[in-house]
Amino acid sequence: MAAILTDMEKKETLEAVWRLEETREVPFVIETGPFHGATTAFFDDPAAEVTWSEEQNRNREGVYDYGLPNIKPNQGIGIVAAAFGCKFTVNDEADPWITPLIKEENVEDVYTLEIPDVETNEIFRRVWKRIDALQNLSSMPLRMVNVPSPLVTASMIWDYTSFIEGILTYPDEVHALLDKVTQATILFIREQFKRITNLYSVGHESIYFIPRSAGVRVSDDTAALLSPDMYREFGVKYNNMISGEFGGIVVHSCGDIQHVVPAMMEIEGLKGLDFTAPQVMNWNALRDAAAGKITLCLRQRYWDHPQDASVDLADYARKIMDTFGRKGLIIETSAATAEEARVLGEKLHKLLSR
Repeated sequence: MAAILTDMEKKETLEAVWRLEETREVPFVIETGPFHGATTAFFDDPAAEVTWSEEQNRNREGVYDYGLPNIKPNQGIGIVAAAFGCKFTVNDEADPWITPLIKEENVEDVYTLEIPDVETNEIFRRVWKRIDALQNLSSMPLRMVNVPSPLVTASMIWDYTSFIEGILTYPDEVHALLDKVTQATILFIREQFKRITNLYSVGHESIYFIPRSAGVRVSDDTAALLSPDMYREFGVKYNNMISGEFGGIVVHSCGDIQHVVPAMMEIEGLKGLDFTAPQVMNWNALRDAAAGKITLCLRQRYWDHPQDASVDLADYARKIMDTFGRKGLIIETSAATAEEARVLGEKLHKLLSR
């Protein structure tokens, strides 16, 4: 049985990966249980969030991986859009649903939208209250509230399908919206850094650590739908503004994004890419564009293999390592139960260490 790593050993290894140094073991993290989101049970109840986090950490005792104790603020991905005035609906299934303000028939309204004040806006004030409550209730470090990329927030404010079409038919209005959203996003990030006194990671993910030196992590899920040139114009430009403000950026996107990766690599100060490996159809294209040049966080949870539930998650992780190499690689996986996580951790240790 592998000796359990200390928190210091974990952080030192993970920081080395972000410096693109090879380590004796490719670090991996195992998320336990189903998706944990900003649902009705947690969105307005910081005590419930702390209780869930404490139980999660207790359950993970004895699991060999590089996960560290932390708390998720759990407010969903739509905070910036809601701050602009979008209605949000807390529910029992997922993060709050967002109702758009802009459709094709009122695209001119993008010019009248006002950038929300980070201190007085009702939605932002709710987030700051949440952060304060969590920090008062627990000494565990706090992740950031999910930071959406400007593209993602814009696609919430502007009806999603119409927004994608609008990139071609209303480019001026799309740029006007993206500029305002980017300014608001920078204010949102800056205020989080100011208010979170014990910061775990510059991202919101539940399990892995991204150091402050990486800048900030953004969720850029709209990227998969764009061509490389469209992403350069409407994605890279605004991510550059965020990266420049915070000394770097880590970009996440769901879906098959291998065609956009060369454009993503043009983001100034790009420190890492975060993808769901089973969704990337061409691993070799991703490897050739990015492996060894930035840190790759590649995830594969047990629910990411719906076509083949018998996939061996440890063997799949080994294939990731074999394809992308040992340098600048973090693998995230998951298990349904703590006991399964303990077994999986031992298998991964054998497969991913030298």
